[in-house]
Amino acid sequence: MAGTGAYIVVDIGKTLSKVSLWCRYGTLVCRQVRPNPTHEIDGIRRLDAEGIGEWLRATLREWADHPVEAIIPVAHGAAFAAIGEDGLLFAPLDYEQPIPGDVMAAYRAERDALAVTGSPALPDGLNMGAQIWWMAQRHPEAMARATLVPWAQYWAWLLTGQAVSEVTSLGCHSDLWAPGEARFSPMAERLGWAERFAPVVGAGEVVGTLRPELAAETGLPASAQVLAGLHDSNAALLAARGFAQIARQEATILSTGTWFIAMRLAAEPFAIASLPEGRDTLVNVDAYGAPVPSARFMGGREIETVIQLDTRRIDIKPDQPRLMAEVPALLRRRTMMMPTLAPGFGPYPDGEARWVNAPVEWQGTWYARRAAICLYAALVADTALDLIGSKDRLLIEGRFSEAEVFVRALAALRPDTRVFLANAHNDVSFGALRLIDPSLEAGGELICVEPLEGDLFGYRDAWREAVAKAPAGLTA
Repeated sequence: MAGTGAYIVVDIGKTLSKVSLWCRYGTLVCRQVRPNPTHEIDGIRRLDAEGIGEWLRATLREWADHPVEAIIPVAHGAAFAAIGEDGLLFAPLDYEQPIPGDVMAAYRAERDALAVTGSPALPDGLNMGAQIWWMAQRHPEAMARATLVPWAQYWAWLLTGQAVSEVTSLGCHSDLWAPGEARFSPMAERLGWAERFAPVVGAGEVVGTLRPELAAETGLPASAQVLAGLHDSNAALLAARGFAQIARQEATILSTGTWFIAMRLAAEPFAIASLPEGRDTLVNVDAYGAPVPSARFMGGREIETVIQLDTRRIDIKPDQPRLMAEVPALLRRRTMMMPTLAPGFGPYPDGEARWVNAPVEWQGTWYARRAAICLYAALVADTALDLIGSKDRLLIEGRFSEAEVFVRALAALRPDTRVFLANAHNDVSFGALRLIDPSLEAGGELICVEPLEGDLFGYRDAWREAVAKAPAGLTA
């Protein structure tokens, strides 16, 4: 790689932390992964910033012989860091930490409407504003002097010592950003939070170079530049725009992981107020500051809830024929899961999960159960896509794009939509690279998904009818 240059993408997800090394032309050289275990301090779930940081420095040391020119941080949304002169003032909150009811009620009274922020009222700490409200009560002295940065930009600060904020992170169901006006929300300004955040810059803006002590510790070039970085789902959106079939077209990207997040690149104007409240629809903000109608559900977590006793995932390639073979019987029997396995989230937040028409014995294997939860994920994804008006083109990316029952069932449920898969991995990291070189084209061709055979429409009708009759009074 001598003379060619190299880039590093630091991708701090909710479940996994990933660091990847790339040549400047978009070829992956090496990738390291670290699970993010649950981390508690004094009984409160926190993000393990210290542990991830130690692992990151150790990983960077392994790449000391590469001519690294730039580093791009990426991270999940719904987290912030409070930093002072000596570093973190307290460990960032994990968004799955429940917030006391009285605290949340007081915060909810301060929120702006969905039509203003594109942020629905979400449980726990999923609205970044709720975290700030609570932390200001738990750590009043620290918060009074803190500079606030979103989670992705914390890693830019760790690498450079320069604090900035960025719109894809601020616009991720935070309650802090008004996408239609491209500014902090009225609430954020009224409560004085807007001025506590570090200056807002573009995702592709260079924040600075590596801290001298970090360059010395890792052996990386002191001249390596660090970009502000962005929210992980928006990085996946940038990666998708590297395909000619998606760029500048009406299309939706369905990113699959712990969260299944649908982000629609709408060809025509849309009104934020048209999004239904209470069904996990929202507005994200892309790397260029444009509003993106979105919907989501905790698909990966729901799938893991069902198959937790199974040692094999639903996306393992050798298992796909066996999983596909179970589908006809499931469709005939109308064996299906009712939503939701992640209460409080997705288009059916108040639903109660239960199996309908499940056999007493799952044919002696876990294959039928795994295939059934794939069908469930397709049904919920289909609903979420409808809620944001998705049409014409759909690109499924991420871990569960390799779950054949899921992707083919979803293609069958949406016959007027061309459903694609990208024949590539590391979509988030590749999207981050396109901040440096927007002309970088995605490797390989998009794969058109063949719809699943069988009576998927009848299956969906039965599922929607059962949902409609559920005690919670949900509508499909």
